[in-house]
Amino acid sequence: MTKLGPLGATHTALDTDAAVATAAELEELGYATLWLAGGQGNNLPRIAEVVRGTSRVQVASGILSVDRVPAAAVASAYADLPAGRFVVGLGGAHGARPLAALNDYLDEIEDVVPPSARILSALGPRMLGLARDRASGAYPYLVTTDYVASAREILGAGPQLSVLLNVVAETDVAAVRETVRGGSLKFLAGMPGYAANLRRMGFSDTDISELSDRLVDGVTVWGDFDAVVARLREFRAAGADQVVVPLDGLPREWWPGLAEAIR
Repeated sequence: MTKLGPLGATHTALDTDAAVATAAELEELGYATLWLAGGQGNNLPRIAEVVRGTSRVQVASGILSVDRVPAAAVASAYADLPAGRFVVGLGGAHGARPLAALNDYLDEIEDVVPPSARILSALGPRMLGLARDRASGAYPYLVTTDYVASAREILGAGPQLSVLLNVVAETDVAAVRETVRGGSLKFLAGMPGYAANLRRMGFSDTDISELSDRLVDGVTVWGDFDAVVARLREFRAAGADQVVVPLDGLPREWWPGLAEAIR
């Protein structure tokens, strides 16, 4: 079973020509896993570049869309890289039967990419069950600590639960809410999968459409350094094996401290 470590990171520089230098810095600081955003494209070449440009940090795709990236390309990239370095994060199955589509995709890579080396973007209980049964675990986003606890119950003790969080380095709650509402939350909350999961977590349609204070506060980590660390630890205590922090927008002087604090 792939062990992701307690702290992961994302950064937009990991998707640019500065990827290797940024990855090497974060590896040296002690981050266990670097998540390279897949978005709507195929970033397998960048993942290979980062793996080869570092020595030990795990490099995860967060997330490769199975609707856009051929299974054969994923299998080939995985086979070409050192064992244990590339964590194959998969998701993005749409259409009438997303679970079946993802299952078929996993069948295609089964002989090359073992379940222990893959992780699924999972929110709802059925997808969490698939992550438990056919991968090393789940990688949810826009969730609360209560959700983490319930996801841990579904996954059980063994599978990994790596949680991507919104983190804002700001102590003024009004400014935090303005920042979050001006980011990607409005778009994502309008997507059916995320909206359904927000409802499962107890948020109303009004919370979702208006991006209420309650919703923003529930899915956001914010404050000064100590407050952020305390909140990250709450997610870990709720059942997250790993918390993943987007480092864009956080003070660079926080980077070493976060790696030291979340162990």
